[in-house]
Amino acid sequence: MVADSQVLRPKSLLALAISIVAVAVAAGIGGLASSNAAQDYSRLEQPSWAPPAWLFGPAWTTLYILMAVAAWLVWRSGPWPEPRRALAFYAAQLVLNAAWTPLFFGLGWRGIAFAELSVLLILLVATVVLFWRHNRIAAALLVPYLAWSTFALCLNFAVWQLNN
Repeated sequence: MVADSQVLRPKSLLALAISIVAVAVAAGIGGLASSNAAQDYSRLEQPSWAPPAWLFGPAWTTLYILMAVAAWLVWRSGPWPEPRRALAFYAAQLVLNAAWTPLFFGLGWRGIAFAELSVLLILLVATVVLFWRHNRIAAALLVPYLAWSTFALCLNFAVWQLNN
């Protein structure tokens, strides 16, 4: 692990900035595609265990912050080529994260969104495993995201079936 004295070095700060921008872009894409998501969500038939629409904003804000910090911790965990694979998996799942909202809300393709989220979960599990090898705190920071995404997969499936 990198010494704490390296946290404020320009390279480390650049890595943190890139990590924050990456999750902001993913969140922004989702936000653009979901400008009417709360209304669309309330119009859908949902299972009894579906959370209220207001919960998604605070939940995702928290998860995106944890994700950015986790990626930053892995980025600075060792000499550059070492964390590359872990960060590539992270980037791939982040792209899928950004794509889910346009699929589910923007296009209304609930079945395709379910399949896409299934692939995202596989990549996310691999990302957690790879992050664990570099920084256990980083891996632990992704566990709430993994749990939420697993719940989202179940909710996506239920909503898809109820509104098919």
